[in-house]
Amino acid sequence: MVQLDFRSSQPIYEQIVTQYKYRMLQGYLKKGDAVPSVRRLALELNVTPGTVAKAYRELEQQGLIETVRGKGTFAVGVAENIRNEGVIQRVREELKERCIELVCQGLDRAEIIGLVEEIMEELRGGAGDDPGEKPV
Repeated sequence: MVQLDFRSSQPIYEQIVTQYKYRMLQGYLKKGDAVPSVRRLALELNVTPGTVAKAYRELEQQGLIETVRGKGTFAVGVAENIRNEGVIQRVREELKERCIELVCQGLDRAEIIGLVEEIMEELRGGAGDDPGEKPV
């Protein structure tokens, strides 16, 4: 289940995208699994259908879900071999900004690397965590 934080500065559609990605990484949403229709998820989350549609468009553009006309929308899964250099560059810039923030908070290189390793471990091995309980 997707949980939204309406007080977060992160846009709602991005929260939906992030949580779907997390659910895929954790194995809660597998290739071929149906995802709720735009209307149904909008009703469940108490948001506009346009917000969910925007999230679904983003997930489709990233190759993580696909809509089959007349059948529904389905998880494709995490693209393991496809690399989008534009996305990688954007995330690199975001990481750079976050590293600057961490250095300004007094963390050194080893501590920052430790944080990244901890996060990667959570993503790979934390399948016991329910991603719906904590927004990512």
